[in-house]
Amino acid sequence: MDASDALADREWRLIREEAWSGPMNMALDEVAAETAAAGGPRTLRVYRWEPGTLSLGYHQDPDTVDWAHCEREGIGVTRRPTGGGGIYHDAHGDISYTIVAPDGELPGDLVESYRRLCTPILDAFDRLGVPARFAETGRPAVHEPACYLRELHPAHDVVVPGADGPRKVSGNAQHRRADAVVQHGSLTYAVSPERHLSVFADPGADAETFRERVTGIADHADVDRATAVAAVESSLREWADAETGAWTDAELSRGRELAAEKYGAETWTRRRPGQR
Repeated sequence: MDASDALADREWRLIREEAWSGPMNMALDEVAAETAAAGGPRTLRVYRWEPGTLSLGYHQDPDTVDWAHCEREGIGVTRRPTGGGGIYHDAHGDISYTIVAPDGELPGDLVESYRRLCTPILDAFDRLGVPARFAETGRPAVHEPACYLRELHPAHDVVVPGADGPRKVSGNAQHRRADAVVQHGSLTYAVSPERHLSVFADPGADAETFRERVTGIADHADVDRATAVAAVESSLREWADAETGAWTDAELSRGRELAAEKYGAETWTRRRPGQR
C-alpha cells in the first residue's frame, strides 16, 4: 500500500481463516465495523461457512428460497447487509473474506473504492496463476435471485476470460455505514452447480448453464484449498502490512448477541423486500 494512501500507517489485524455459522459470520463483520469506527484496528478476515449456508442479498425475496430443501439438508440461511443475489457457501467450494475500515479512509466514489479494496484479491488470484480480472463486458442475467447468474457488473465482479465468454470467479459487495465501510466477497474454489442451484425454489438454470457462467480456482490451478486460502491471507496481510490478530472476548460476545438477535432471526432472514 502506498505511503500516501489514507489506509497506510494504520493498525490492521488479519484474522486467519475461521469456521463460523452464517449468522455469526455476518455478525462478526458488523462487530469489526463497530471496532474500527470506535478507533480500534481495521480488520482483514478470511472465513468459511459451517454448516453450508445460503446468504441472501439484502433486498432478496424470501420466496426465492427452497426453505424445505435447506432445512432437510441442514443448510443454514442468513441475509447479508449488502445487495445482490443469493450465494451458496460451504467449507470446500467457497473462500470468503472481509475488509473493514473507517468510512473516512476510503474514497467516496464506489468504483474507486472497489478497485482499491479488491487489489489484494486480484493479487491472490495472480499468485495462484488464475488469470482473473474485473468484468469488462456484461452477460445477460440467467437467474436474478442467484448472485453468480446475474448480469456481470464491472465495478465488483471478477471473472476469468475465455473463448466462450467471461466466467465469474468472485463476487464482491460493500456495505457503507455512516462510520465504517465493510467489503466482503466470495472466491469460488471449486464449482458445485447442483448444490448451488438446489437452494433456490425455482433455479431457472441447469448445471450445464451454471458451469458456463461460473468457474473456480481449481479449474485453473493445481492447488488444494488450503494453498488457495494461504494465498488470500498472504495477499491481504502484505497489502495492509497487517499483524496476525484475533477477536477479543468482548467482540465474540457481541457477535453471538447479533447472530442470535439479528442475523439468525426469521424477522431478518425472511424479511420481505422493502421491509426494515
